[in-house]
Amino acid sequence: MKTDSSKKSYSYKDAGVDIVAGNSLVDAIKPLAASTRRSGADADLGGFGALFDLKAAGFKDPLLVSATDGVGTKLKVAIDMGKHDTVGIDLVAMCVNDLVVQGAEPLFFLDYFATGGLNVEATTDIVSGIAEGCRQAGCALVGGETAEMPGMYAKGDYDMAGFTVGAVERDQLLKPGSLKDGDVLLGLASSGVHSNGYSLIRRLVTDFKLDYTSSAPFDSQKSLGEALIAPTRIYVKSCLEAIRAGHIKALSHITGGGLFENIPRVLPDDLVAELDAQSWALPPLFKWLAELGNIKPRELATTFNCGIGMVVVAPAEQADAAQVMLEEAGEAVYKIGRLKTRIDDEEQVVIKGLESAWQS
Repeated sequence: MKTDSSKKSYSYKDAGVDIVAGNSLVDAIKPLAASTRRSGADADLGGFGALFDLKAAGFKDPLLVSATDGVGTKLKVAIDMGKHDTVGIDLVAMCVNDLVVQGAEPLFFLDYFATGGLNVEATTDIVSGIAEGCRQAGCALVGGETAEMPGMYAKGDYDMAGFTVGAVERDQLLKPGSLKDGDVLLGLASSGVHSNGYSLIRRLVTDFKLDYTSSAPFDSQKSLGEALIAPTRIYVKSCLEAIRAGHIKALSHITGGGLFENIPRVLPDDLVAELDAQSWALPPLFKWLAELGNIKPRELATTFNCGIGMVVVAPAEQADAAQVMLEEAGEAVYKIGRLKTRIDDEEQVVIKGLESAWQS
């Protein structure tokens, strides 16, 4: 092959892909991945694949459970704010919280990060958040993929997805078949909006010409952006402890679809979850959103978590013990309702006092 010295010589960097920056990123994030080491995985980066030793992790008769998710348009809030160090926690949370509802312990995590042009500093901040999320969940960050794709994303924009695998001993798998009339519903407090409903939030911010740097109308100690971008709470360690103690029958992670759409995902057809809206206080952030957008209570509870990030189903005789154990693990816990027998085609989630409790 011959080249012509009189013509421009093109390189990959000319097209917008910087291999040197990519190598610098790998070097920067290796210590972050190493900080997530756990039994069964050494968390080293650089190979074509990662191994996990289930026996070394202490499992005897495990079932594997997998989950994948993203952060959604919350990323646009992070990008607009120039704050990238917490969305990685959101990414991990959205995946591992979906594992624990099966009774599974997250073992390892991988991420996919795509951008138009690699910013090593911002991407390192993102991966530092992913590593922090993995530490909170007790899983190893074993690898991922960074895709630099000029022309696909506007300058400064990026997207990411997470992938996680967990394991549960066969006899500890949570199954909805054990649920019955009279089981108690406990609500674990959320840390904020978590990672759903941001397309509506961003529409409100745009339409009402709000500034992320201004003081939050519902919390004078934070800027609006800081309050909105608070990372998703990870419930893995607290819930696993209660599951292994035999106090939990089922869990529902309250994500897109809110309370009305997520709780039925763990219910058999013959049961209804009856919640009392007065059993927990609607956080000021959600009150503000409702007032700002004139959002009706039913719409609010179908779009947002409304202060409850995880719903726990416990046997009536063990509900108090479950609440104590979860609170000792750092959760704010509310008794929010119970299961009852479904009559005909009754809706599977009923929230009593919704209009009166949340509309002022």
